[in-house]
Amino acid sequence: MKTLIAIPARFASTRYPGKPLVTLRGPDGEKTLIRRSWEAATSVQGIDRVVVATDDDRIADHASAFGAEVVMTSSDARNGTERCAEVAAKLPGFDVIVNLQGDAPLIPAWFVEDLVKGLTSDPQADIATPVLRCDGRAVAGFLADRRAGRVGGTTAVFGAGGRGLYFSKEVIPYLGRDYARDEPTPVFHHVGVYAYRPAALAAYPSWPIGPLETLEGLEQLRFLESGRNVLCVEVQSRGRQFWELNNPSDVPIIEAMLAEMSA
Repeated sequence: MKTLIAIPARFASTRYPGKPLVTLRGPDGEKTLIRRSWEAATSVQGIDRVVVATDDDRIADHASAFGAEVVMTSSDARNGTERCAEVAAKLPGFDVIVNLQGDAPLIPAWFVEDLVKGLTSDPQADIATPVLRCDGRAVAGFLADRRAGRVGGTTAVFGAGGRGLYFSKEVIPYLGRDYARDEPTPVFHHVGVYAYRPAALAAYPSWPIGPLETLEGLEQLRFLESGRNVLCVEVQSRGRQFWELNNPSDVPIIEAMLAEMSA
């Protein structure tokens, strides 16, 4: 099973322009977001190739300077999945293509390893994506973001066999009570990583953008709206905190988690 990780990165982010080149201070010094994401990708076992996919020369030059392989993609890609589809077309011959989005530097290697294993063991799935059960602390962070008008993490609901039912930037399902910081909740954080079968990824850019993808701004909803099977693979934190960089206010949160990881 030949597996490729592509890390989509664009400079012109609506919410956070230049985000891939933002520096994050950790115990190992200051490194950019894209470099930390690339280092996370290269730590995954069983991967045959890792590339940074971008349409921006600044990101490409920086990534090449720290040793990453870069694949230039067009500026027409509307999201990371479409950018990964361009990469897969340029680099054929892989059985699984993983989209490790460039704003997830804290992702543990076993998230991706479990994800690939889940997709390869489920022949009916067109795409697989990891979900992480939230404790009260994580849910409180999501709710605080929403109250402040910030877009925080995405949540997922799924049915039997891990079949994805819906993804949202709101906190779903509804919680009828408060939860203690360390208490498990019914909320699952959708981790921004995908593993695709090549045929589904190649077809994705030709599918229409549906109303749910338009409203939520979530690329994975195009699979659900096109009647494709999305597999949610539950992963375990093993004591690690996980957070994505969506807004400038996320920088100190991630830096604190980097420090905590080294303690």
